Amino acid sequence: MTEITCKLLVIGAGPGGYVCAIRAGQLGIDTVIVESTKLGGSCLNVGCIPSKAMIHVAEEFEKAADAAAGRTPFGLTAGAPALDLKQAVAWKDGIVQRLNNGVAALLRKAKVKIVHGRARFRDGKTVVVETETGPKTIQAEAIVIATGSAPVELPFLPFGGDVISSTGALALTELPKRLVVVGGGYIGLELGTAFARMGSKVTVVEAQGNILPLYDTELTGPISKRLTALGVEVLTGAKALGLTPKGDGLRIETADGKERSLPADKILVTVGRKPVTDGLGLENLVLDMDGRFIRIGERCETAMRGIYAIGDVTGEPMLAHRAMAQGEMVAEIVAGLPRAWDKRGIAAICFTDPEIVSVGLSPQEAKAAGHELKIGQFPFAANGRAMTRHGEAGFVRVVADARSELVLGIQAVGQGVSELSAAFGLAVEMGATLQDIAGTIHAHPTLGEAFPEAAMKALGHALHI
Repeated sequence: MTEITCKLLVIGAGPGGYVCAIRAGQLGIDTVIVESTKLGGSCLNVGCIPSKAMIHVAEEFEKAADAAAGRTPFGLTAGAPALDLKQAVAWKDGIVQRLNNGVAALLRKAKVKIVHGRARFRDGKTVVVETETGPKTIQAEAIVIATGSAPVELPFLPFGGDVISSTGALALTELPKRLVVVGGGYIGLELGTAFARMGSKVTVVEAQGNILPLYDTELTGPISKRLTALGVEVLTGAKALGLTPKGDGLRIETADGKERSLPADKILVTVGRKPVTDGLGLENLVLDMDGRFIRIGERCETAMRGIYAIGDVTGEPMLAHRAMAQGEMVAEIVAGLPRAWDKRGIAAICFTDPEIVSVGLSPQEAKAAGHELKIGQFPFAANGRAMTRHGEAGFVRVVADARSELVLGIQAVGQGVSELSAAFGLAVEMGATLQDIAGTIHAHPTLGEAFPEAAMKALGHALHI
């Protein structure tokens, strides 16, 4: 058995793991990273990147279809478009492969040793990795668990055949005529909307009373309207029961307690994600857990000295950029640098149509925390850039403490608002006040102008509404 010793061992080469390893290598730490599949993890290979690629394909196809049907307001016409989904998937896979290669090159540049195989803890300092050439034993002074998450499978709708996860949906080479999406969260709606824009008849089944239940109805309202315009049927308060007897659809219980069958060529199940810890040997460690997730402290430390956990394996919010920030921080902590973790400035984004961005506290959360509030909201219907390019639906909302005028949270819904997330996160991270935002000159004409206008509205002197 091959034996390897190092100062830092990172288990999992997703966004959190590979960033942790790269930063550690930059700091001169002898680092080994272990990955059982492809470098980049779920985000790069079957999540963030490929889903955004397919969303872009859907956007472009819809534009062409609208032009062919004469539905553009500015006189653009074109011939009827055709979609080769197999070619689109190949294009998406090419992007993923280039990024895979890029991650490998960055790890090599940082002098990180890459071990491909499945890791299992023997104890708090020792991991055995099953590789193609046999087992390798790795002993490390510090270990980071960054094994990520995987789609949750429903017992009565196991993945296989026409029941697919988000991973399967991104690999389809033929467009399903009828797609039923179980779960109205961000993954289900991102993919469901994309398939609707490409021409599928989509039905969304959501057990709770609203789609995107983590967001308030002001933010989700424009998305509901857009789904209706796309012909997507949304069934809230509905429960999936299982396949129809012939296996050609989904049986559900509707909000009024009646049973209904939904015909489907594919059934996409997006009811959440679970941590990937099976087979990792956590039973050989003494960790505190939050259900199936690993409990961590402010510095991503677990209950065992020298063992850290980052990213999805630690629970919500399951965001790649959260994992990356945690990975960078842990590498610097292992190097002896003073670092701490603060999640207030993390942006959450739904790449739906239109998009949603949220940073910090919502109005409801801020009130629950005991704040008296000043809230300013500015509509994109009064923003020139939105009117000329992005669409007028949506708004920017700024939530601030009434006494100090400290910005507690920022939310937006609209086409293209994901690109405003950096400004929103920076404002919360830097402790901006309403006056700070209102007094910062934003270029014209841009969507970003809605940001200071919302702050000015909270201060009582918005200029363009």
